[in-house]
Parts: sequence; structure tokens; C-alpha cells
Amino acid sequence: MTSTTLSHAHPVHFDAYGKKLGMWIFLFTEVLLFGGLFLVYATYRFLNHDAFHTGSAQLNVVMGAINTVVLLTSSLTVAMSITALQRGDSKRAINLIMWTLLLAGTFMFNKYYEWYTKWEHGLFPGMEHYKELSPGESQFFNLYYFMTGLHAIHIIVGSILLMVVAYYIKKGTINQKRYTYLENGGLYWHLVDVIWIYLFPLFYLII
Repeated sequence: MTSTTLSHAHPVHFDAYGKKLGMWIFLFTEVLLFGGLFLVYATYRFLNHDAFHTGSAQLNVVMGAINTVVLLTSSLTVAMSITALQRGDSKRAINLIMWTLLLAGTFMFNKYYEWYTKWEHGLFPGMEHYKELSPGESQFFNLYYFMTGLHAIHIIVGSILLMVVAYYIKKGTINQKRYTYLENGGLYWHLVDVIWIYLFPLFYLII
């Protein structure tokens, strides 16, 4: 049997392989992006250790810990949704995606509350109190807002992706035999969670 015949015999498998490969390549570029930011963070922290410690003390560790638990739980629900769809239970898969989105919304609300609290205390770029911070503290908060803000954008993108996937599961386009898009959405979501697992100790647990 020729390779051409094989490709026609299993078009779904070849198509799924291409989509998964594309997603892994994309995730690799995301790892490079945040890996570079982590290196920048490490450099500035080395140069401003005491100032970074002072800045970290002004963050809400409890809120950060809650968000960590929320995201880890969302990783579980999205993984369970994939298993449900593989077993042919589309309704359960959609419900689990909805739970994932609810947890994502909880994370974003908590993050908004954190940022709003900092804004109320003048710890936001451009505000008078912010300008009075030492260069090291200012650099800490610059990195904090940029990296957690970029992560929040990834949460929003991931949520939109999962909403689209849920829509097509309901339509039947994504189903027990064709679930690659849900798998890719799950991979993206897991990456977002892993990034937060690094961000939480780097900013909230400085000792």
C-alpha cells in the first residue's frame, strides 16, 4: 500500500496530527516569550533584591494563593471535558468547559480586585505615590503589572477559544471522533496555568 493510499485511508488522523503539531509549535513560542520575561525578572531581582522584597510584601498572598487553586482546578475541569468528549458525552464536556470558564472568570475578578486595590493606594504607573517609589520597587511593579497583565490577556484568549470549542461541540462539528480542537484548547489552557504557577512564587513569595 502506497503512502498516498494510507493518507486517504486515514485523513482524520493526519489532519489531527498536523493541528497538534501546529499547537505545540505555537506553545513553544509562548514558552520562549515568557522564558525571556523570566530572565528579565531574574536580572532585575538580582540587582534589586531588597526592593523586590519590599514590593512583594505589598501584594496579597492570600488572593494570589486562591487564584492558584482556581487555575489548577480549571486545568482539571478542562482535562475532564476532553475525557468526556472522547467517551461520547458531549453534554458533560460542554458543562465542564462552562465550569472552566466560570473559574477563569473568578480568576479575572480576583485579579481585577488586586489591581484596583493597588490603584486605590496609588501603586499604579503614573500616580503620585508610584513616582515616589525607589527605582527597584518601581521596577518590581512594572514587571508585576506587565507580566500578570500579559498572563491575563492569555486567560481571555483561552476563554474565547474554549467558548468557540463549546459552540462547535454543541453543533456536533467537534465530537467523539474529531476532538483535536478541544485537545489543543486544553493544551493552551494548561500552559496558561503553568505560567501562573511560576508567576505566583516569583511575585508573591519573595523571601
